[in-house]
Amino acid sequence: MKLKHFRIFLAIIAFSLLTLLFIDFANKSTDHLFRLAHIQFVPALLSGMFIVVAFWLILTLLFGRVYCSMICPLGIFQDIITWIRKRFRPKMKQSFSKEKKVLRFSVLIVVIGSYLAGITSILSLLDPYSAYGRIATHLFRPAYMAGNNVLAAAFNHFENYTFYHVDIYTLSFVSLLIALLTFLVIGALAALYGRTWCNTICPVGTVLGYVSKLSLFKVRFDEQSCISCGLCEKACKASCIDSHNKTVDYSRCVACYDCLTTCKRHSLSYKLPAKKQAVPEQENVDQSKRRFFGAMAVAAVAVPTTLMAKNLSLPSSKKTVNKKEPLSPPGSISHKHLLETCTACHLCVSKCPSRILKPALLEYGAAGIMLPRMDFEHGFCNADCTMCSDVCPTDALVKLTKKEKNTLQMGRVVFIKTNCVVYNDETSCGACSEHCRTQAVSMVPYKGVLTIPSINPDICVGCGGCEYVCPATPKAIYVEGNPVHRKAKAFQDADATEAAPDSFGF
Repeated sequence: MKLKHFRIFLAIIAFSLLTLLFIDFANKSTDHLFRLAHIQFVPALLSGMFIVVAFWLILTLLFGRVYCSMICPLGIFQDIITWIRKRFRPKMKQSFSKEKKVLRFSVLIVVIGSYLAGITSILSLLDPYSAYGRIATHLFRPAYMAGNNVLAAAFNHFENYTFYHVDIYTLSFVSLLIALLTFLVIGALAALYGRTWCNTICPVGTVLGYVSKLSLFKVRFDEQSCISCGLCEKACKASCIDSHNKTVDYSRCVACYDCLTTCKRHSLSYKLPAKKQAVPEQENVDQSKRRFFGAMAVAAVAVPTTLMAKNLSLPSSKKTVNKKEPLSPPGSISHKHLLETCTACHLCVSKCPSRILKPALLEYGAAGIMLPRMDFEHGFCNADCTMCSDVCPTDALVKLTKKEKNTLQMGRVVFIKTNCVVYNDETSCGACSEHCRTQAVSMVPYKGVLTIPSINPDICVGCGGCEYVCPATPKAIYVEGNPVHRKAKAFQDADATEAAPDSFGF
């Protein structure tokens, strides 16, 4: 098997499984599949899995940027776009171009500097795994669900219920817009110039690119047999081969091996350096550069400030719900921890079976755009569900046991009496109390046979059951987020004999 075919085989498997991980609305994915997200470079770095980071660095030192060509989903996505373009415009070829070194290092410095300053949104936007995760979640997943619904309609017509209808909904307009812009920009660049994004903007591509300059195995010219025909240069998706000078810019070579199969004289090989040619080979590295003009300030996609406000015309006696603190998902520990470690890949958003995780806009502030938050419009947080913390690849949501999840206070209940249907319509309700598993909401006598909710925020766990079922508009009862998660007081008292801590020491 040729190296190129081996690379394509592994890339197809990795890309297919990672895509399935995001679009699988039925949550059939196994634990083994989740590990593909955990071995991605930036998630492994942020979660402290330095063994994984070291593995990719060592592999890069040995074989070049195999991570970019075989594992990174955004890199493989660009290869797919390039392959499709070649089917329609086969005569369109790449050519060698100089490296935009200043732009590459400027982006890397901005990403690192902003992250150290506590602004993780830029890293979230440019991390290749997270960028592809948003594309898969907001674009591919709805398309996959639509296809499922077509099959469900066809099969159900013949009384075959292998497929079932699912609701398709928009998780966040802003995140959808960012995912669409990312898809269009990177797709257009891949169609026109190949791996331009990887070798000009992507921070992972820059880091691994300069590590790969030291790699042992490289694509090397046989200057005796090479006639500088230019076939390898035209086939190079990274525009890093200068056939005239017989050099390769190894900082941009993504180890795709397309050039090896293109050369008709077998003048290119992937091997260790010859002893006598080791020094000249190193000199050639500095001559190889790359094409791509930095006209794409793609980071500008990062800050869409369009706000979709819901201005409802309400009776004067009712109060609009105005949450002061967002509800961060279980396992996030605190808003600060989430801001420091989450890359907004939206894997937890796509996997939430209750559909309560949605991308934030400005709820966490400008630095927290697209981070997951809890919203109880379509459901509430199931006490025994730990899916979001189980799948998180960066430990922004640390793993919780079911017992820890059951006793975790993510928020506190708030009651607005003037919005309640019992107060306004003098009719019985009690839906909030029926759905409260800790009895933080209970019904107390009101007028005659009527009862009205009474709350005890200290024993509330913030599951959102009361908010979800409340029939009032605007809501008469809702959950205010805790900036720092802790064990609910009711469970602290119950576990006093076990010396339970007041907060989770994740």
